[in-house]
Amino acid sequence: MAGMEYESERGAGGELHQRDRDGGASADEGRLTTNQGIGVSDNQNQLKVGARGPVALEDFVLREKIFHFDHERIPERIVHARGSAAHGFFENYESLSDITRADLFQRAGERTPLFARFSTVAGGAGSVDTPRDVRGFAVKFYTREGNWDLVGNNIPVFFIQDAIKFPDLIHSVKMEADRGFPQAASAHDTFWDFIGLMPESTHMIMWAMSDRAIPRSFRTMEGFGVHTFRFVNADGKSTFVKFHWKPRQGLASTVWDEAVKLAGADPDFQRRDLYEAISRGDFPEWELGIQAFDQKFAESLPYDVLDATKLIPEEVLPVRPIGRMTLDRWPDNFFAETEQAAFCPGNVVPGVDFTNDPLLQGRLFSYLDTQKSRLGTANFHQLPINAPKCPVMNFQRDGQMQMTTPKGRASYEPNSLAEHGEPGGPRECPATGFRTFPSAETGDKLRVRPESFADHYSQARLFFRSLDPAEQAHLASAVVFELSKVTIEAIRLRALANLVNVDAALARRVADGLNMACPEASEAAAPVLDLDPSPALRIIRGPLAFDTIRGRSVGVLIADGSEAGVMDPLVAAIRKAGARAVIVSPKVGGAKLADGSIRKADAQLAGSPSVVFDAVALAISAKGCELLTKEAAAVQFVMDAFGHLKTIGASDDAKPLLKKAGVEPDEGVVGLDPEAFVKAAGRRWWDREPKLRMLA
Repeated sequence: MAGMEYESERGAGGELHQRDRDGGASADEGRLTTNQGIGVSDNQNQLKVGARGPVALEDFVLREKIFHFDHERIPERIVHARGSAAHGFFENYESLSDITRADLFQRAGERTPLFARFSTVAGGAGSVDTPRDVRGFAVKFYTREGNWDLVGNNIPVFFIQDAIKFPDLIHSVKMEADRGFPQAASAHDTFWDFIGLMPESTHMIMWAMSDRAIPRSFRTMEGFGVHTFRFVNADGKSTFVKFHWKPRQGLASTVWDEAVKLAGADPDFQRRDLYEAISRGDFPEWELGIQAFDQKFAESLPYDVLDATKLIPEEVLPVRPIGRMTLDRWPDNFFAETEQAAFCPGNVVPGVDFTNDPLLQGRLFSYLDTQKSRLGTANFHQLPINAPKCPVMNFQRDGQMQMTTPKGRASYEPNSLAEHGEPGGPRECPATGFRTFPSAETGDKLRVRPESFADHYSQARLFFRSLDPAEQAHLASAVVFELSKVTIEAIRLRALANLVNVDAALARRVADGLNMACPEASEAAAPVLDLDPSPALRIIRGPLAFDTIRGRSVGVLIADGSEAGVMDPLVAAIRKAGARAVIVSPKVGGAKLADGSIRKADAQLAGSPSVVFDAVALAISAKGCELLTKEAAAVQFVMDAFGHLKTIGASDDAKPLLKKAGVEPDEGVVGLDPEAFVKAAGRRWWDREPKLRMLA
């Protein structure tokens, strides 16, 4: 319908009618119809008895349109309701036939189409992108042997060890039942009450209070399968595996003040970032890696690999890269694809299998059940976004919204219809079908936790002591913020007592931030071990920390009097380095440059604060600076960029604006030399932070 021309006409009441010019001859392009294909003559007015009379009940056009509108929304996900997604492909690096028979891992260079969805956990579909929260990281591989859903998070561990506690966890973190708030936030009584009474959550709460829970974008966060899975090769040999997604864009987070302001400046920031990156051809990529090990190695560890609150440090077992994911296409329709996408951990292909992780085992049931409830039919797998791209043949029939048309009488097996010239349908195939790994398990039926799950603090200590000092300060400050929102003192004390088991100095820092006495350590169910730190867990100054401007966004502030000779080379250098230069002006129509020309802006200053950029440049003249020092949005633009530890490039004429914004020159405040600015703009200046805010 692109480029189509309409005849426009005003009705008697002044309403606009846009009408097909050729009277419906181009039915495939221009003729508006009902859902039954019946042409619509007037889409502006109901059928009435007289111009000012009552509406006729026979108006089927009105009834159908309103009926459909009333049912456009479906139940949102209970968790992971707020999500964004994209299409792409997985490219395998080398054959993994020695450890798995999964078809997508057999041939080097082979590409498998996929659909990836990123999400927050606690908030509703209408919440913001940037709360402190775990992020879902789910990937649906459309393989030759069926769909494989790798449904994980951006954190490698979880709050609970057994799926029976999942409803309690989510009820505690959701809006409090009697008051309906807070939305998408864990800083409240019920969550911390639950966490304090569930010491198994301590490791995860360290991650949730760290910078991992406030990622800068979906493109700059890791993903994890969380659980231990199995690979099974053609000979039936099993290898344990843990899955890791490593972002090629680097690992990056926000600072808390920045995350809060992003929520107001652009509630869709991370969704928009992903959309715009794909739209401009800057396709996000992640490497898929595995930690592969056998039973003997698992038994050598001081923790249980079936415990979802534990990880295996990369220094103990390095991650082996096995392929890469590239996201290169935004969905054509958000609802039809992103919203209707149904991920189920139980969707695995031959060569991938489960372990006895009790959290994983519960998820295998829960996800299938919740998709039916949300999408309204057991046939949700037939929706295009969920449908496998390989043949699907079975004897399952009917149900609400059946979208296929089976032929013949064979709806059961065994049958002998083929012997009589009729289609007999498919049959089982031991050679190519899924075969469950035959792990031998014996024992009594018991509702117990194994003793190997009892250590709740050693890995929490490992994580905290692995972090960069700046990250440790952020974590401690986050706990202070959260517990400051808790109104029941006993809950705060219980949380502090658990923290003493993690790190006594951390507990004292938090207690001091609350102006409370630090209690004695709570009783630990198992001895707390001093495990070796894992620098691979760091974001700041860690192995995935980025120091390049590539893929980032730079706000270039201009005003009347700006010089083209200053800004043009700078913009060109930013774009050459693979970043996006966004021209920001007090007025979206642009600014009048020193040579009298008008330079159009990409964004208006008041609507594009510096929180939406990774670095900023002030390409302003003395005249423009005088104007901007009187504009609160400009002062805040600079103040926030400095406070969020970003690089600021500034002309000499911009110094009065820097001074008014409270900027104290440091290595991150540079001139507008294109090469020097581009080099500096790829990083944050963490050494600046202690001068700017009180951290725990």
